[in-house]
Amino acid sequence: MANRIENAIEYGVFASRWLLAPLYLGLIVGQICFSITFFEGLWHLVHGISIGTGGVRFDERAAITAVLTLLDMIMVANLVIMVLIGGYATFVSKLDLDAEKDRPDWLDHIDPGTLKTKLAGALVSISGIHLLQTFNDLTKPGYTMDNAKIAWQVGIHVAFIATTLLLAWSDLVFERKLKMAHENEKDRNAL
Repeated sequence: MANRIENAIEYGVFASRWLLAPLYLGLIVGQICFSITFFEGLWHLVHGISIGTGGVRFDERAAITAVLTLLDMIMVANLVIMVLIGGYATFVSKLDLDAEKDRPDWLDHIDPGTLKTKLAGALVSISGIHLLQTFNDLTKPGYTMDNAKIAWQVGIHVAFIATTLLLAWSDLVFERKLKMAHENEKDRNAL
C-alpha cells in the first residue's frame, strides 16, 4: 500500500511538468504580439524616410535609434524562443523533430546549464544595445547627460557580463567533473 502511494506521488510530481505547457503557449502568444510591435516600429522607420527632389532624406540619429530598437526587439524575441524551445525540451517533453531539416543544432546540446548561459549571453547583448542607444542619445542637440543613468547602465552591463562568464565557467567545471566521473566509471568497469 505504501509503495502504491509513493508511486502515485512520484508520478504526480513527474506529471506536474505539464503545468508548464500552458505557460509556454502563453509565450507564443506574447511572441506574436511582440512581432506585431516590431513591424509597427519598422513601419515608422520606413515612414520616416522622405524622398524629395534632393534625394532620400532621413534623420540619421533617429534612424540609428530606430534600428537599435529593432535589434533590441529581435534579441528579446530570440531570448523568448530560446526559453520557449529550450525550456519545453528540457523541462516538459522531448521534441520529436529528428526529421525536421530546419531543426536548430543547439537542441542536441541543450540542458539547464547551457540554457542559462545562452540566456545570460542574450541579456548581455540586449544590455549592450541599450548602452548603444544611450550613447547615440549623447550626440542629440540639447541632450542633457544623466551621469547616474549612464553609470547604472554600464554597471548593469558589466554585471551581466560577469554573470555570463561565471555561468559559463561553472558549466565548464561541472561538465569536466561529469566527464571525469564517467571515465573513472569506465576504468572501474574495465577492471
